[in-house]
Amino acid sequence: MSAKRPVIHGEVLTKHWVVDLILDMAGYRSEFDLADRLAVEPSFGRGGFLFPMVERLLESARLHDRPLEDCQRSIVAIDLQESNARNVETLLHHNLCWSGVNPKVASKLTRSWIACDDYLLTERGSSADFVIGNPPYIRYDDLEVELVNAYRERWPTMSGRSDLYIGFIERGLRSLKTDGALAYICADRWMRNQYGKNLRRLIEDEFSVSAVLSMHDVDAFEERVSAYPAITVIRNTPQAGAIAATASAAFDESSVLDFQTWFTDGRSAPHSDARFKAAELPHWFSGGGLWPAGEPEQLAMLEDLNDRFDPLQDEATGTKVGIGIATGNDKVYVTTDGDAVEPDRMLPLVVRRDTNSGTVEWHDNYLINPWDSDGSLVDLNEHPKLAAFFAQHEESLRGRHIGKKNPKNWYRTIDKVDTRLIGRPKLLFPDMARRANPTLDEGDLYPHHNLYWVTSDKWDLRVLGGLLLSKVTDAFIGAYCVRMRGGTMRFQAQYLRQIRVPPMDSISAPVASELADAFERRDINRATDLAAAVYGIEHYRDLLERIQ
Repeated sequence: MSAKRPVIHGEVLTKHWVVDLILDMAGYRSEFDLADRLAVEPSFGRGGFLFPMVERLLESARLHDRPLEDCQRSIVAIDLQESNARNVETLLHHNLCWSGVNPKVASKLTRSWIACDDYLLTERGSSADFVIGNPPYIRYDDLEVELVNAYRERWPTMSGRSDLYIGFIERGLRSLKTDGALAYICADRWMRNQYGKNLRRLIEDEFSVSAVLSMHDVDAFEERVSAYPAITVIRNTPQAGAIAATASAAFDESSVLDFQTWFTDGRSAPHSDARFKAAELPHWFSGGGLWPAGEPEQLAMLEDLNDRFDPLQDEATGTKVGIGIATGNDKVYVTTDGDAVEPDRMLPLVVRRDTNSGTVEWHDNYLINPWDSDGSLVDLNEHPKLAAFFAQHEESLRGRHIGKKNPKNWYRTIDKVDTRLIGRPKLLFPDMARRANPTLDEGDLYPHHNLYWVTSDKWDLRVLGGLLLSKVTDAFIGAYCVRMRGGTMRFQAQYLRQIRVPPMDSISAPVASELADAFERRDINRATDLAAAVYGIEHYRDLLERIQ
């Protein structure tokens, strides 16, 4: 059947060649006997996936000499909008008849295949061999509370402020038969943000990632949208090798055949050209954490490091990662007046701009500190200057959310001062930067909230600083964080904790000395060479040189 694929103005549709690619990656191909397999399209809209699925099903029936009546239970296509169901059923019936199908058979097929229902609440489409489509992208804030609660009761991975497609992924996965495949094109932010944590854990525990093709720069839709899409194929099988691929803006319909050829026959060797890069990893990333993104060679390197080394935050070595203090009103709590309150209430504060040069250049900022050494708020009666200072700013401090929530403790900062950091050496990372810029504070200063810190009981922080100055750190952070405009990376604690490091005592004294020297001289290239040797990844040196 040569279906007429409708073009609907005002709606975002997946381009037909992208749909065909997704169907191929899922294994929904006409050379297989598809009549005995159930394929589900959970949100068919205007039929962008459904029509080519029907084409393949009918071609499969012809190739395997199956009567069309055998295909009556081979597809379940669901959509919430009655108008979509009515229009697609009419057009599909027309196409079937136009291609020679008996009108009565065509009516039976279309009525059996198409359902107007809520995929997240219906039992239709259970026990599926394939779940394929482009799930709806609807933000948490656009859903009614009662509906969100109903969805979450059934699909608990929809935690926090997760978008609707999280539920569609869980629902699809839980409906798969053994060896079944889910193949979606949708935003990939769930792989690296907090609200995707439960879904990632579910997949790691019960399913397997078969392939991820990142298509952020590809013109994959009929209209331009900022969706950061990826084609993700997940199977109900034990985890084995996984395909990691990235497509550039040059990837188009003419590129598909080469990608499909590599995907099917050539995956033993990585592929790299101007259109796409692809490689097969020994396994997907695990541990319930964030899933990285990047070119396949970079992911292969990170997977190797993840397998062989411990994370930067490690209880065995006392290495910890955290963020500086948030006050809730920096205009009040941060001052350059060294006599503002009693000296014991003035805590020297390091802020982001103090670290720009790679060495701490303090600009005389102090934190007005309301916290005692035991973690309780100080008694203002015992600190008259502090009491007078806070009295001057009482209205604005009480007006904060934290002030309203704790009316008796209205003068508290949002975060407590961690007295364990006072006087302790620490490496500092600005929250936003183009590349890693660790700076050593010898313990004289307390970090502000726009700085992340690393402490350790066993590491010489200059040696650790040399490792973290290298481009290995940029490879980790760039793969896990969501980049901002201009390529700026976020060096947040959740991303810093993904960095792997060897034990301090595994580094020879001469190499440790050179790492410390590279750190103090801010010699990124030397630090990278030394880190590559320490990690045993000299064969990735060309990759590290390409990292900006």
